Amino acid sequence: MEDFLISNPFVVGKYLSDRYFCDRENDTEFLRKQIVNGRNVALISPRRIGKSGLIQHFFNQPDIQEAYHVFYVDIYATTSLGEFVYTLGKEIYEQLKPQSTVWKEKFFQIVSSFRVGFKLDAMTGLPGLDIGLGDIQVPQTTLDEIFSYIAESDKPCVIAIDEFQQIGEYAERNVEALLRTKIQQCQKAQFIFSGSKRHTMTNMFNSPAKPFYQSAISMGLEAIPVNTYTDFAVRLFEEYGKHVDREVIEHVWAKYDGYTWFVQMVMNELFALTAWDEVCTMDKVDAALQNVILSQENSYKTLLSNLPPRQKMVLQAIAKEGVARNVTSMKFVKQYNLGSASSVQSAVRLLLQNDLITQEDGCYRVYDYFFSEWLAEIF
Repeated sequence: MEDFLISNPFVVGKYLSDRYFCDRENDTEFLRKQIVNGRNVALISPRRIGKSGLIQHFFNQPDIQEAYHVFYVDIYATTSLGEFVYTLGKEIYEQLKPQSTVWKEKFFQIVSSFRVGFKLDAMTGLPGLDIGLGDIQVPQTTLDEIFSYIAESDKPCVIAIDEFQQIGEYAERNVEALLRTKIQQCQKAQFIFSGSKRHTMTNMFNSPAKPFYQSAISMGLEAIPVNTYTDFAVRLFEEYGKHVDREVIEHVWAKYDGYTWFVQMVMNELFALTAWDEVCTMDKVDAALQNVILSQENSYKTLLSNLPPRQKMVLQAIAKEGVARNVTSMKFVKQYNLGSASSVQSAVRLLLQNDLITQEDGCYRVYDYFFSEWLAEIF
């Protein structure tokens, strides 16, 4: 990808180039080793710590670009096999569209279920895809066609499926077994199965009772070391004619436990608040945090208004604690007037299910750090 300057170098929610990507050298090399040696990878770590960015960074490496077709498919919003097949097929075609290869031209010949949506753009004359989910009549047949198409590839493929644990929530019972069989028979592709629900993903790939048992090398992702990230942030400020005290970066990193998305959001705002040739100091941090949180306030209000009262109360209590322990203890229940231990337990289960809180080593916290701060301050 062309290395170009953008107005704010602290990129959030997308990958641009190596220039704006921090470290992950060892993680990138680990991925390279597994893929080059024909192994699938199960990338398991919490959301917002940088899984998607790492995958895109890996895909952007020149040797990987040269040797493979690469596809990134996010299935977080899917709820059925039909939606999975639709998303997979559409993403494969959309990522192939800019390429001029014979393999691309074969897409509608082999994936005939998608032919109904094939059309030529009236302005450019280029082929496009205009297909709706309802056009996938028999998902398993379309899935067979997609894997047949991959088998015809002119070079090996790497397919990253993000939020892979979603397949365990589908209404159809045999999806894991079906996909495992297809992937096992696929000779032209390696897979990166990325997931944020660690318990579900670990069970999926490490339980002998599960179809994907021992089908991938497990890989975790830790926070980028604070010194490494600090050096990265200082460099970006300096390249843009601005300056920043290291203690500012270290403070932000510590506040959000090094979770890349949250740290980058605050650094993006701090950069915006710093004038050319000015030094970003600690006195700007509170304003930056307020700006970031206030920008999300409407969505937080909407989310909170849609929660049942008991879940809302438990969520607010956990936010007040920051990190909550023994949430079903009499002390916690009484302190926050939560009724009973059983009602708290039920609320916690649903909050976990909806990704509003996360659990680690028996402790709970609100998943979104900014949401947590907003809740603790408002309530």
